Amino acid sequence: MAKKTVADIIIDTLQAAGVKRVYGLVGDSLNGLTDAIRTREGLEFIQVRHEEAGAFAAGAEASVTGGLAVCAGSCGPGNTHLINGLFDCHRSRMPVLALAAQIPSIEIGTGYFQETHPERLFQECSHYCEVIATPEQAVRMVESAIQAALGLGGVSVLVIPGDVARLQAEAPAPRIPALGHDSGIMPAKTKIAQAAQLLNECEKVTILAGIGCDSAHAELLQAAQALQAPVVHALRGKECVEPNNPYDVGLTGLLGMPAGYHALM
Repeated sequence: MAKKTVADIIIDTLQAAGVKRVYGLVGDSLNGLTDAIRTREGLEFIQVRHEEAGAFAAGAEASVTGGLAVCAGSCGPGNTHLINGLFDCHRSRMPVLALAAQIPSIEIGTGYFQETHPERLFQECSHYCEVIATPEQAVRMVESAIQAALGLGGVSVLVIPGDVARLQAEAPAPRIPALGHDSGIMPAKTKIAQAAQLLNECEKVTILAGIGCDSAHAELLQAAQALQAPVVHALRGKECVEPNNPYDVGLTGLLGMPAGYHALM
């Protein structure tokens, strides 16, 4: 196997996953990654005014494309600025990978300039958050982070000390088993039959629809028409339930409206 820098391993794997853009703000601890991006065709570093905007931009791209999107921040405030956007991405189940640069590895734990602990900071807004401490870890950790973001739907964070990004390790061709494989949950046939019987026996039915109806808008309208049922949408269902839906009566919950509330009561 050929030897590659950790930065090249990351970029090769991102390109194998179909990533076209990395949103962020350059900084010296990110130089290993940005230098690797600069040499590649088909991958662009999108400079933003603030790292928070980069995280939100990655989430927006993931929402529109359904694929992996990437943002990056340099050490200290560079990556702490990502947190608002990453919380939004994670709560919205958007597959986003955040590359959080870190101070030189030999300085960690010394109170060094701009020292933070991103592996702790991002735990609450990610499925996967780990530090690449040695170059030999890079292949498995990058693949694991991407697998988690795509497979679980949400954020993964890789913390990379600036010096480690330039170190080398042997690396095979990227492997991303989750890429292009969608899975779904299907209720047992007996449960579907029971639900159908219950609906047929009810005089009044209201449908509460959320993000789970994202790819079933036509089927939702067919069910509402057959049952002559109003449709109340949950907060995350607004984009996929409300448009072109004559049965929709609005949102319920904290930000809801009376029609949605009364339809459920």
